[in-house]
Amino acid sequence: MSGYPSGTMGIDPRAKSAFLWGVVGFLSFLVLVQGYTLLAEPIVTITQALALGLLVGLGAGIGAYLLEPRLAARAANRAKE
Repeated sequence: MSGYPSGTMGIDPRAKSAFLWGVVGFLSFLVLVQGYTLLAEPIVTITQALALGLLVGLGAGIGAYLLEPRLAARAANRAKE
């Protein structure tokens, strides 16, 4: 439970955060592939890079969604100490 009011319409803040982390992962991977292509021979085609970027973004989004409550609890416990 994220404390989001059930009567309001809209996306859950936790899901929105995970989606945005997925977008960041996707775009970061594409930037890294493009930078490598500028320095050396391309190791993947653009279609393969997009598919791999989608997998990286999906992994980042799922990881963010699953790990956010643990990290928030850990930060709250550290603040109490």
